[in-house]
Amino acid sequence: MRPLDEKVIRDSFINCSKGEASRIKLPAGFTSVPWADLDFLSWTDPGAPQRALLVIPGADRLSGLVLRRPESVKASAMRASMCQVCLTEHGAGGVVLFVAPLAGPSGRRGNTVGIYICADLGCSLYLRGKRQPKMRLVRREETLTLDERIDRATKNLAAFTDRVAAG
Repeated sequence: MRPLDEKVIRDSFINCSKGEASRIKLPAGFTSVPWADLDFLSWTDPGAPQRALLVIPGADRLSGLVLRRPESVKASAMRASMCQVCLTEHGAGGVVLFVAPLAGPSGRRGNTVGIYICADLGCSLYLRGKRQPKMRLVRREETLTLDERIDRATKNLAAFTDRVAAG
């Protein structure tokens, strides 16, 4: 992912008002983000821990999404989950349902869509093997190349972004 500046990030949000976008706190350590290891920028707003943010590069523009994470997750020691973006399998609590308000009038009326994503928003790092899920399960090895896995994750996230943008 190419490096982004604050103005570009704030201007990219498609499912919140300009005022709300101006109040979003950028990730801690924003000046040292490992851009080369990311396929999209993701973070939890330090001022609002239930708010997560994604900035996704697209074919013609960036799309920023405001997501809401659950306040608490009741994890079962026996349950495993898979991220719908990067398809990484996690143990209990490693994947949570993030909910995004739809863009436009539909979102202002409270309509949302959801997606199960890595709880720590580290999909890009899991894809590259720079982070390992905490779980007791045996990790399945994929036969896809890194580029193919990144392409699949990008398409999965683009499909979700399209659902949000369609309102």
